[in-house]
Amino acid sequence: MTSTETSGSGGAAGPASLRRAVTGPLLFLFILGDVLGAGVYALIGEMAGEAGGLVWLSFAIALAMAMLTAFSYAELVTKYPRAGGSAVFAEKAFRSPLVAFLVGFCMLAAGVVSAAGLSLAFTGEYLTAFLDVPRVPAAIFFLLVVALVNAWGIKESLRANVVMTVIEAAGLVLVIVLGAWVIGRGDADLGGAFTPPEDTSVGLAVLGSALVAFYSFVGFETSANLAEEVRDVSRVYPRALFGALATAGAVYVLLGFVAPAVVPPAELAASSGPLLEVVRVAGAVPPELFAVIALVAVANGALLTMIMTSRLSYGMAKQGLLPAPLARVLPRRRTPGVAILVTTAVAIVLAATGELVDLASTVVLLLLFVFLSTNVAVLVLRRDDVDHDHFRSPTALPVLAIATCLVLLTQQEAQHWALASVLVAVGLVVYLLTRWVATRTTRARDEVA
Repeated sequence: MTSTETSGSGGAAGPASLRRAVTGPLLFLFILGDVLGAGVYALIGEMAGEAGGLVWLSFAIALAMAMLTAFSYAELVTKYPRAGGSAVFAEKAFRSPLVAFLVGFCMLAAGVVSAAGLSLAFTGEYLTAFLDVPRVPAAIFFLLVVALVNAWGIKESLRANVVMTVIEAAGLVLVIVLGAWVIGRGDADLGGAFTPPEDTSVGLAVLGSALVAFYSFVGFETSANLAEEVRDVSRVYPRALFGALATAGAVYVLLGFVAPAVVPPAELAASSGPLLEVVRVAGAVPPELFAVIALVAVANGALLTMIMTSRLSYGMAKQGLLPAPLARVLPRRRTPGVAILVTTAVAIVLAATGELVDLASTVVLLLLFVFLSTNVAVLVLRRDDVDHDHFRSPTALPVLAIATCLVLLTQQEAQHWALASVLVAVGLVVYLLTRWVATRTTRARDEVA
């Protein structure tokens, strides 16, 4: 691996259109907050059901797979520090607006599906610790509240995010500390962390669990949108990216070790609030307090996701890739009201018809196509020289990342392919209709002129 440095300009030619105000520590915290998401609060139980006590190994494998693709992002972001992320990388590499749209839409669809899954995670045992309410109506109400906060304003939403990110990170650290305390006092079974799954191949089970764990590492790709605002991007971005992923990975691996050591894997698998079970065994912290922390974490993940999806919908509409009404903003709040309404409506339908683990796996499936595109793009764009120094990944790593994405795609189940295919097909139809309407409008104007 070689990493070359640039001056404070980040190596971009010409004047920057955005202020370079993002420092290394700020970028590290942004990526860490995005990666340390809420999915682990619910999905670690699903992982235990798949891999038994080898949850920590699944997290380690998922971290390694995420790191491979992170190397490609580090190269492309520092090579094109004003690019707009995976969709722009695809357009630059493949010279196809349709391919670029499909990559961008996969990210958009993944965000909506993720929000639906998080709404179901919110209504599990963490909520029923206080209220016994029907799951689907509670999930719908939750998504509506998130939409209202999103529509209220970006400044207010991000302020709420900062507070909630600190709380969710503290909750994960708390579980690790409590688990270590239970182990230290002799009330844990360390063998539980090495219990293999029953009646299945260990290798396939751990790989299947790693596919679910991969969901907990996604989010780092959104940092590509900050490239133009990062100081000394060629030096700072790779350090922040790899540092944040490594930190999140360490937290997840430790969680994956202490949880099945403290609570039998079968009990974790049976719970919709698996980390709450660890807190109950420890007994030092009221379960209700941790339930509040978990609810805040899930709410934060859903809010971040819906902010991204609504702004992405808005931006694609402004580019003429999605219907123009999605680019309308609320007159007083200046937030993309129509985009928020539409993405929330789709998330509600998915929450009402899907299951958490299926939605999480579908998110991974959609993002695997995004990552596959980015990893191929980094190889294609090797022939494109730029006039500044940038991070360069060893050629073997994007090749391994492509192979990893293909392997993970083979592990997806039929229902996940079906849901992803329906979403992408709908997006493609909307894209073609949008282009058709735009063409007819342009012809009509030319005829009048």
